[in-house]
Amino acid sequence: MTTLNVKEIYNDLHQIPELGMQEYKTSAYLADAMEKLGYDVTRNVGGTGVVAIEKGEEEGPVLLLRADMDALPYTIDGKQVAIHACGHDAHSAMLLAAAAELKGKIKRGTLKVLFQPAEETLVGALGIIDAGVLEDVDMALGLHIRPVQDIPFGTLSPGVKHSSSTFVKVVLHGRSAHASRPHLGVNTIEAAAAIIHSVASIKMNPNFSWSCKPTIINGGGTATNIIPDCTSIMFDIRSQTNEIMSELLERFQKVVKNVADAFEAEAEVIFPGGVIPAAVLDDELTAEVAESIKEVVGEENLMPVLNNTGGEDFHYFANKYPNLKAAYFGVGVAAEPGLHDPKMSFNVDGLQNGVDVLVNMTLKKLG
Repeated sequence: MTTLNVKEIYNDLHQIPELGMQEYKTSAYLADAMEKLGYDVTRNVGGTGVVAIEKGEEEGPVLLLRADMDALPYTIDGKQVAIHACGHDAHSAMLLAAAAELKGKIKRGTLKVLFQPAEETLVGALGIIDAGVLEDVDMALGLHIRPVQDIPFGTLSPGVKHSSSTFVKVVLHGRSAHASRPHLGVNTIEAAAAIIHSVASIKMNPNFSWSCKPTIINGGGTATNIIPDCTSIMFDIRSQTNEIMSELLERFQKVVKNVADAFEAEAEVIFPGGVIPAAVLDDELTAEVAESIKEVVGEENLMPVLNNTGGEDFHYFANKYPNLKAAYFGVGVAAEPGLHDPKMSFNVDGLQNGVDVLVNMTLKKLG
């Protein structure tokens, strides 16, 4: 049996942060390591993704283990840099270490190991789907490190239920005029303010979490005495369920159109990144993850399922393939001050727990 030190892998990957679809060094590092372990490896899947396969001698299910690879973009001291502020380097490290331990232990079915690109840009999972990687997959298992606010260090949650999320751009077109003759123009900043106010009045079922909030507004020009004829607003929209997201987006678009019409403006509603589906985790598989966590770290370190308002493109898999059983667990590493903070750090000693759960679950299914 080959073993790899998860902390050493993490340290290597942490030194080469790369943005989505630019994970050239990262994917090469992981692909080279998987080939050295003896896996059947395919590179450049769905962009820069890596898929490695190990088949057992007996018939059985196809299990996919997935980790993401990309870092986040920041401007530090005026320079554009990539920083691993969401733990994707840790995820890939845990998966590679687990794959090393699993090599030669797959007795039935097929193990697929996926190092996925571009989770942060919301196109990575879709590229993997388009590449056909999920066509024969029966079960998919993913994981994510958790911040200190979620679960304590050394504990694990059997399920992280992310929300459906999207960002929407509303572009308002009006009519320019001199500010001394406002009746001759259509002021898109005024229309934008009314839309923001009206969207805030939308009410959904309070038994479920949801939000619809403006995050960016751009309008007007260099002259203060010109009625602005174009204004854009960005909205961040989230919902605990896919059903509520559908209803929320329908109401949102109706409000935007009606308010724009009232101001005699024209409104474009654009979805630049599509709509990420909410998590639909398989109850049975999630319960099995909970049992694995008990076996790995003890029942006292098993935390509840987490409801999370963040988005995660892993959930495209089960959304596209409804018969696929998906589970997604959280690893407590005391990440702080929080995910996506450029100064995020965590206790790497917690990563081995994630490795052990991946191995435990895989052997239950394929060992």
